[in-house]
Amino acid sequence: MNTALLIIDIQNDYFPGGKMELEGALEAGKKAGALLQCFREHGGQHVHIQHEARKPGATFFIPGSDGIRIHDLVAHFEGEPIIHKQFPNSFRETDLQELLKNWQTERVVICGMMTHMCVDATVRAAADFGFQVIIAEDACATRALTHGEATVPAAHVQTAFLAAFNSYGSLMTTEEIISRLGAEKAK
Repeated sequence: MNTALLIIDIQNDYFPGGKMELEGALEAGKKAGALLQCFREHGGQHVHIQHEARKPGATFFIPGSDGIRIHDLVAHFEGEPIIHKQFPNSFRETDLQELLKNWQTERVVICGMMTHMCVDATVRAAADFGFQVIIAEDACATRALTHGEATVPAAHVQTAFLAAFNSYGSLMTTEEIISRLGAEKAK
């Protein structure tokens, strides 16, 4: 089955010292890096997706800033495809769907940041477009959210969104994904 890795918004602003630090960003970034290395070593299709804030008043992912750069844990190599987006859904007003069609992609493995925003929007869109979806549950990160006077801890946000993803695809750890892809290649 033709499988592509989507690496969503693993950018400096989400890491310690960034303008929108997420809980667990380093750990998730390391797992995403392991997936990327697996795809690189075995000739798998993969694409970096980079968010660019274009709205007036944006506070992070500002074009030209260090915060917009793809983090070194999943460094973008020259010649690798990169999709620039301005909306949470990685398919919206981008060439992502066309790129995946050109690769004859049937299945996508999704990792990245923020679980409750861009990962969520992209997972749902990928399923709507007919792709089989695998979410690398340990290669995603998020943050605490507030509603009124209530604060929902990041761990609860993460768990709730991962639970909802069961309606759109399969949840697997990085190690399970690498093992599955290796077993499929051996056939």
